[in-house]
Amino acid sequence: MNWKKKDAVLILTVLLIAGAAFGVHEFAGGDGADTVTVKVDGKVTGTYPLAKNQKIRINGGTNILTIKNGKAKMTDADCPDQLCVHQKAASKNHESIICLPNKVVVEVDGSEESEFDAVAN
Repeated sequence: MNWKKKDAVLILTVLLIAGAAFGVHEFAGGDGADTVTVKVDGKVTGTYPLAKNQKIRINGGTNILTIKNGKAKMTDADCPDQLCVHQKAASKNHESIICLPNKVVVEVDGSEESEFDAVAN
């Protein structure tokens, strides 16, 4: 194979661009890009970063979602069964917390995958 100087420059340029794109994705968008989306009755009412500790009043205060240390947990609800309050904190991609009586769905959009496989998700 006969390599020319232009071929080597082209290959090096493509590798540098790919490396730069990978670096930007890993360092600028990797951590802190995880969010939690809150839906009430199928409509998105808010999207919040998991990197910021905060308490969110949902649906006029029927539910309270607490985001702390990169995890979202339903800490209070006025529903009779309290199943959403007893669910584990969600922090990985596609994990969710659901409150059926109040029609509230909280879902994580993140970079870290859950330990379950595609069938369990």
